[in-house]
Amino acid sequence: MDYVEPSPQGTTWGLGGTCVNVGCIPKKLMHQAALLGSALKDAQHYGWNISQPVHHTWSVMAQGVQNHVKSLNWGHRVQLQEKKVKYFNIKGSFSDPHTVRGLTKADKETVVTADNIVIATGGRPKYPLQVAGALEYGITSDDLFWLKESPGKTLVVGASYVSLECAGFLTGIGLDTTVMMRSVPLRGFDQQMASLVTEHMESYGTKFLKRCFPTKVEKLKSNRLQVTWKNADLDTEETDSFNTVMWAVGRAPDTKTLNLETVGVKTNSETGKIIVDASEATSVPHIYAVGDITEGRPELTPTAIAAGKLLAQRLFSQSSELMDYDSVPTTVFTPLEYGCVGLSEEAAVQRHGSDNIEVYHAYYKPLEFTVAERDATQCYIKMVCLREREQRILGLHFIGPNAGEVIQGFALGIKCGATYPQMMKTVGIHPTCAEEVTKLRITKRSGLDATVTGC
Repeated sequence: MDYVEPSPQGTTWGLGGTCVNVGCIPKKLMHQAALLGSALKDAQHYGWNISQPVHHTWSVMAQGVQNHVKSLNWGHRVQLQEKKVKYFNIKGSFSDPHTVRGLTKADKETVVTADNIVIATGGRPKYPLQVAGALEYGITSDDLFWLKESPGKTLVVGASYVSLECAGFLTGIGLDTTVMMRSVPLRGFDQQMASLVTEHMESYGTKFLKRCFPTKVEKLKSNRLQVTWKNADLDTEETDSFNTVMWAVGRAPDTKTLNLETVGVKTNSETGKIIVDASEATSVPHIYAVGDITEGRPELTPTAIAAGKLLAQRLFSQSSELMDYDSVPTTVFTPLEYGCVGLSEEAAVQRHGSDNIEVYHAYYKPLEFTVAERDATQCYIKMVCLREREQRILGLHFIGPNAGEVIQGFALGIKCGATYPQMMKTVGIHPTCAEEVTKLRITKRSGLDATVTGC
């Protein structure tokens, strides 16, 4: 049973959830569009004659991205049919612990009963409802990927990875883009890495309004949106006008209409998320929950998929294996990508004490950047290890091209308990960015310059 409630701006989509329709998939494709733009600049240094200035057409990109997403929707429907899964395009809610009911578009009631029920309704972007005009005039990531026309000059409000990724590719395709952040970027991620990510974005043209929060959005006669905000540092009020205002101030679990309290499924009253145990069971034994709606779990597609598969195996294939949420790798697809696995430096210090961890690090220059004369100031790798004799690797952090591809490989080693000496025995593939991880010799503690020299 699956139903997409239209966004406040009226955007809807097909089967497959956030990732397929309004998340990872369209995001990565638009990030790729922006990377191709910077590759065109590099190409001239490599002898390609490209007449400048190059121009990007939003509608062509959007059509290509949307067509791919629709092909994925179709693929999901076909797979459900092949597996003989009944699909109801209905918004369901519990009427008793074993019954879910909902109304079709024609107001016909559908009732489904089951021995086991899995809730996987995910989350939706939040609107700052205390900001006048936020709901009427703003969009979210639910809308951005389905816009037919270019968003033009855009203000992205928020410091989440969603905010930075969207602002990054909008800047990359040539749009005047500003990020407004109330506090720190990428909360929950390693803060040294987060600062490098935003520094790089600033140097490539994304504007940042730091320690600012919006107070109202008004529509002007010209159809532009005038945003008023407070600057917390200067204690001043400022305004500017934009074609588009996008809210990226976090996501909320889509659980309000499920009628959970009637059947006794406990949620966290602050977050609205469903409380689950290690087996993804809720407070009602035969009702399970996976993904973004569950309290304390990473909000990542692959963890939700893995947890769902393991749950199915426990319910129907006599398995007892539980999902392991430790050392889950992830990547932020900002213009210069940031990939990580394991603990941030802050978390490692908090857990083990600064005297008990060793941080190896390096500033490096990707070979591709040399001929292109691209600035590599923010290309940085950091490995957080325990300081005791075997020096187990607690966290690996990488900023640079193809960060996701780099971290995915090392994630296996870290999952298997890799140590610093084992990493140093690993032979690098030359010339790559990933090989720099196998050559980390300088510790932060030493105070020595961590800039890589030579090829």
